[in-house]
Amino acid sequence: MARVRVGRVGEQIKKEMSQILQSELKDPRIGFITVTGVDVTNDLSQAKVYLSIMGTDQQKEESLKALAKATGFIRSELGKRIRLRKTPELLFALDTSIEYGSRIEELLHKLGEGNANV
Repeated sequence: MARVRVGRVGEQIKKEMSQILQSELKDPRIGFITVTGVDVTNDLSQAKVYLSIMGTDQQKEESLKALAKATGFIRSELGKRIRLRKTPELLFALDTSIEYGSRIEELLHKLGEGNANV
């Protein structure tokens, strides 16, 4: 039963984080960011937020640095929007699964073009 609550809290954090990143943060270093997932510990003390960031490696690093700087603000906004006894500590991680998937799709497409010529 507790695991269901953890999942619901994770989904709510994901939804609220997306809104906060789009509308509340004004840092120019933060590029186009998509929240792809949130893993919350069983005691709701930590939330690992997976982000997909578009741009070069340098732009991704700058965005992560800006998010690390804004963690306190983001956490306070989450606390206002989600009623929890204690707002989870936020840890940001880069999610490369979308890039990995598009790379595989590109390779399969090239492979398909090679077979069409035979």
